[in-house]
Amino acid sequence: MLRHWKEIADCGRFPRRDEIDPWLRGGDGANCLLIAVGWSIELSHFIVVGVNLAGALCATDTLAGVLLSSVPQVVSSRRGLMMEGVAMLRRVDIRYRTVLLPVSEVGATIDYVLGATSYRSLRVNEVRATQVNFRRLPMPRIARNSQP
Repeated sequence: MLRHWKEIADCGRFPRRDEIDPWLRGGDGANCLLIAVGWSIELSHFIVVGVNLAGALCATDTLAGVLLSSVPQVVSSRRGLMMEGVAMLRRVDIRYRTVLLPVSEVGATIDYVLGATSYRSLRVNEVRATQVNFRRLPMPRIARNSQP
């Protein structure tokens, strides 16, 4: 998914929703989500949540809460964000790795954030640390070209 997103973004624009819909329905779709970016960032909300990620969508220590709280970073930086850490999914502690990617219907405005996640249950001897590690992806050409 990241490779496909980069191919489009490196051509000078963010992918459109109709271009990512097949990714959401494909084999990776069970581990993907799509967040609609609200006119006010606080109004952003999930519109697609893959079956493997469906769970409690409210508390901030859940996987969904962690991902939703990272939307402002993706929108303001105009680039993808890779994250890894520990959260809860279906009341089970998990270690996750995710990528959040901007999606636009008409060019430069970010309308959606696409997420893809892999995870596993924490092992018995692993500590449930609260630290989340972030890594911003390189800025795609579209974001570099549209900066003042």
